[in-house]
Amino acid sequence: MQHGIVTFLTDYGIDGPTLATAVEERGLDALFLTEHTHIPTSLKTRWPGGEDLPRHYSHTFDPFVALAAMAAVTDRIALGTAVSLVLQHHPIGLAKTVASVDHLADGRFELGVGPGWNREEMANHGVDPRTRTARMLEHIAAMRAIWENDEAEFHGTFVDFDPIWSWPKPVRMPPVLIGGEGPTVLDRVLSHGDAWLPRRFAPEEIDVLAARIAELRSRAADAGRGHIPVTMYGGDPDRKALDSYAGAGVDRVLFSLPAAGPETVLPGLDEIADLVA
Repeated sequence: MQHGIVTFLTDYGIDGPTLATAVEERGLDALFLTEHTHIPTSLKTRWPGGEDLPRHYSHTFDPFVALAAMAAVTDRIALGTAVSLVLQHHPIGLAKTVASVDHLADGRFELGVGPGWNREEMANHGVDPRTRTARMLEHIAAMRAIWENDEAEFHGTFVDFDPIWSWPKPVRMPPVLIGGEGPTVLDRVLSHGDAWLPRRFAPEEIDVLAARIAELRSRAADAGRGHIPVTMYGGDPDRKALDSYAGAGVDRVLFSLPAAGPETVLPGLDEIADLVA
């Protein structure tokens, strides 16, 4: 099982190149960043994590800009989003951004995606929250068309364009990791994804996780597909927990780091590196 980091990279915390260099130097395998373009001040949509929305949600760097800087100072680690709110981007522009970052990273980029939870944030981008999942899937399909074809066109419900030229193409097709844990998420992984990106399952839920991974891979085999990787977001930094994730079929676990300065983040990285060594 591989081990990586996921974090909210902020303007008041550790800088991206320093963090990326530290992750690679400690022998970890991946570094993923979150995304929010903004946070509406109304806070009408309840944050799923509790009553008070943490400060770091409104202070995050653009993940693609930050990952491009990280690509320049690393050679080995996977770099990705967990998750990008792709429905809040136009797919023509985002397809070029992703391909550009993948080129700078020499094929190490991975696109973790999710529909998001903040309805006002979506609305500010002109997105009807009621169609967010369908729009997300269509944006993924449109971007794949651009990456895979010299002359790409797409005609859908939310995205429509006649043949276009758009380079660079990715060094490799960026793996699309579908985020979520809901009852239909495996359908989306199989229809539009290359991997599953669930959030942490509690110790008492590991059997549920194992059953869902088994279902995913059984359905993939029935569809003539190979192994579908599973990356867990926010795993517990605990040896017993890691053993249980591996036993359930998880391929990679991402440990969350706080949105803090190097005096806090780097010792936390050291602890994680020691745990997985």
